[in-house]
Amino acid sequence: MMLNWFKHKTELQKLQHSYCKLIKCSYEIALKDREKSEQIRKEADKILLRIRELEDKTKIEDKSSLHIN
Repeated sequence: MMLNWFKHKTELQKLQHSYCKLIKCSYEIALKDREKSEQIRKEADKILLRIRELEDKTKIEDKSSLHIN
């Protein structure tokens, strides 16, 4: 349990967690307030774009590090 204090999340992990929370919230609100659900979904989509950018950047960095060695 105490080890979780020392375990730092990467920016990618934080974004993935935020995305999941927003998607879940959007789904739960959809039946009650469609407009608010759409706003939350748009926010989640922005986070998803950032996640993809970071994943692409990571892939590029991984490939370039392979060529250096």
